[in-house]
Amino acid sequence: MHSATALTQLERVVLSRYSTVSVVDDDPSIRAALDSLLKSQGHIVHTFASAEDFLRSSQLNDTSCVIADVQMPTMSGFELLEQMRAQGHAAPFILITAFADDRTRARALSVGVSGFFAKPFAGLELIACLDEALREHRGGTDA
Repeated sequence: MHSATALTQLERVVLSRYSTVSVVDDDPSIRAALDSLLKSQGHIVHTFASAEDFLRSSQLNDTSCVIADVQMPTMSGFELLEQMRAQGHAAPFILITAFADDRTRARALSVGVSGFFAKPFAGLELIACLDEALREHRGGTDA
């Protein structure tokens, strides 16, 4: 049995090889940093400057997990999550924000996100959360 943060090397390779992660953030530096971090872990990464761009994209149906900013100009990360669930998309969702107050954190946890991170966050913590979310979404509870 594996702990939530300790995946075997084989599990990490399998999760990364078949995982497409969509990053939705209006900050180009955050998109670039996450693109680099996630690709270094073997993930296929698509980045989007807005929730609307992502919802119109061909990657919507292929996304294994979404990492989205809470506060964006026209559609928030919460609204994106709501829209995706209304359309039947069950991909895990991780929210990031520069404004991590208790109310926002509580709201994030109440809507069932896989993770909630305040900027700046530790890349390794985000990767551990992503790996766990992907494993849970695929029904993996290794015995």
